[in-house]
Amino acid sequence: MKQTRYQTTSYEEEVPKTLKGFRDWEFSSGGTIGDDFRVFTRLFKKQVGGSLPAGARIVNFSRGHYYISGFIERGGRFVYFSMSDVRHFPGGWHDNILIRTAKSDKDFTGGGNCYTTLDNFQRNVETLLN
Repeated sequence: MKQTRYQTTSYEEEVPKTLKGFRDWEFSSGGTIGDDFRVFTRLFKKQVGGSLPAGARIVNFSRGHYYISGFIERGGRFVYFSMSDVRHFPGGWHDNILIRTAKSDKDFTGGGNCYTTLDNFQRNVETLLN
């Protein structure tokens, strides 16, 4: 019996400098997060933070093992957001972001699950904050 083996070659690739550059990015994987995910997290937080509804701010932001979550607060009202593991759901960070109402910046169970895209994030968070 023969087994076909495929040789894997390693190569270096420049980590994207913009969030858009991560749309088709294959993230590194391992026991610790890679530099690519560190860069991605910084860019994602900057993008989301810069496009929040008026008067809102990010609180309790968390970078986990290849996932991101946090809360947005405005006037004592909270919205929780999170994304699935970016290694297993390519593009999910852009097209499938979980958002829901929360009672505080520690309420991880909150209201009913809603999903949004990065492009509609501001509008949908605004709706939940009202």
